[in-house]
Amino acid sequence: MSGKLVCVDDYEKYAASVLPKNTLEFYKGGAGEETTLIDNKRAFLRYKLRPRFLRDVSKRDLSTAVLEEKISFPVGISPVAMQKLASPEGEQASVRAAESVNTIFILSTAANSSIEEVAKAAPKCIKWFQLYIFKDRSVTKNLIQRAEKAGFKAIVVTIDTPVFGLRRANMRNQLISSKDPPYKNFDDQGMNTIDDKAGGLAAYVNKLFDDSLKWEDIAWLKTITTLPIILKGVMTAEDAILSVHAKVDGILVSNHGARQLDGTFATIDVLEEIVKAVDNKIEVYLDGGIRDGTDVFKALALGAKMVFMGRPALWGLVHDGEEGVKKVLNIVKHELDTALALCGCCDIGDIRRDMVAKQCCQSKL
Repeated sequence: MSGKLVCVDDYEKYAASVLPKNTLEFYKGGAGEETTLIDNKRAFLRYKLRPRFLRDVSKRDLSTAVLEEKISFPVGISPVAMQKLASPEGEQASVRAAESVNTIFILSTAANSSIEEVAKAAPKCIKWFQLYIFKDRSVTKNLIQRAEKAGFKAIVVTIDTPVFGLRRANMRNQLISSKDPPYKNFDDQGMNTIDDKAGGLAAYVNKLFDDSLKWEDIAWLKTITTLPIILKGVMTAEDAILSVHAKVDGILVSNHGARQLDGTFATIDVLEEIVKAVDNKIEVYLDGGIRDGTDVFKALALGAKMVFMGRPALWGLVHDGEEGVKKVLNIVKHELDTALALCGCCDIGDIRRDMVAKQCCQSKL
């Protein structure tokens, strides 16, 4: 690919041109027919901005506070597994990029870099740890204790994986195998590699993850950590209300990058009902489909405190390691700043619900 890379789509096209087919399909693919994967991005087009002018936007500030931590702009990096398939330094490059722009980095449990390696790579970065609750609760407890010791600021519990989603690219090909970089957080648990003969990634996940999880298990987590707990995977007002009752500190509206259940709503389409359901009692974040600063603006107008991006950061990582991730973050930051100015806003607090309208009659895309 020739020419300057100026947007997320440019970085994705570059990544598609250089990554091995299996790796690209692992990163890019979704569940089932991938209708939700497509709609996660397309749904943002159904929301239109309502710009305001003659409002003096000469001094603008994108900073905000999330869980009482100040960040430079409300866009962070979502947890993405196996980042060393994208670049040799993997998660360590990504967290340094997040640190350089002063935003939040969420480390995946299924990372190729350990909790301790990521903490050492970017000691000043605000880091959250994404957690699965395993059948063996001692594994879960050990991961939390290590994250606490390493200075992570929150635990992000993924609740939408009682079983592994039906990802057809994974089913057709052995996308992740014992030949790939290991899951470093499990070096001392004997769980860090996949047995190719035992059915690959899906079988590995289903063997370890607990499909008996209930809300009571969130209560158990609160007894073993003092860190804030965020539930990732909330997609309905009903579960949002239960999250408030469970006294967690935040929820991340997410459909797992459309990798778990096809046919669900796009995250942006359920955001507002979830925001209304929690009634300002806990913070609400969003991931899924964010490609541009205008997407960020729309999510904030609909009530998200901040948003997270997974694949866009990954495409930057493929292009140029830490610098590539930093470039993607700064592109989206500049796009958000432009949208802020053109909608008559000077800071994130100026963004209001009436600045976004949902298109009633959508044309064919």
